[in-house]
Amino acid sequence: MKLFSSEARMSPGSSRERRIILAAAVFALVLAVLDQVTKILVLRNIALHERVTVIPGFFDLTHVTNKGAAWGMFQNMPWIPFGISIAAFVLLIIFLRKLAAGWPERCFALLMVASGIVGNCTDRLWHGAVIDFLRFHWRDAAEWPSFNVADSAICCGVALFVISSFFRPENKSGAKRDDAGDAAKPA
Repeated sequence: MKLFSSEARMSPGSSRERRIILAAAVFALVLAVLDQVTKILVLRNIALHERVTVIPGFFDLTHVTNKGAAWGMFQNMPWIPFGISIAAFVLLIIFLRKLAAGWPERCFALLMVASGIVGNCTDRLWHGAVIDFLRFHWRDAAEWPSFNVADSAICCGVALFVISSFFRPENKSGAKRDDAGDAAKPA
């Protein structure tokens, strides 16, 4: 079985599809728990705006909050990112099988995104803002905005979905294709 061949595709409603969706859901749950555990550790051990150097000139643990969305957008309207997140989560779950299109890694990718949404929405509900704590920078001269495990799950899930979309064969017409890529003639 080739990794990027149509042989890896799951049949709709099959036991394989159910097992993969279950495995992806368990993985997503583990990510959501990891996200919340790391944020609890930050809340208990790092004061707001404090920095703990891990790799000098490159990586710190910090404790910052974000009431808005990515890169601080919508700071004064926190209900907008929350509402968009809830809508995205609901649509993602409703259309999971259609969006995955039978590809196992897309199930994992989509549920990783869902996990990140759950993690950040949990913060918004319990703390009024998202807790961010991973800070990468170059000697304090250049800095990537601080982020968390949920943000990482969302980004990695989106990246995995995009990569899958580039490499997976698409069969938009419904016609089976032979090895040369030509549509097979009906018998």
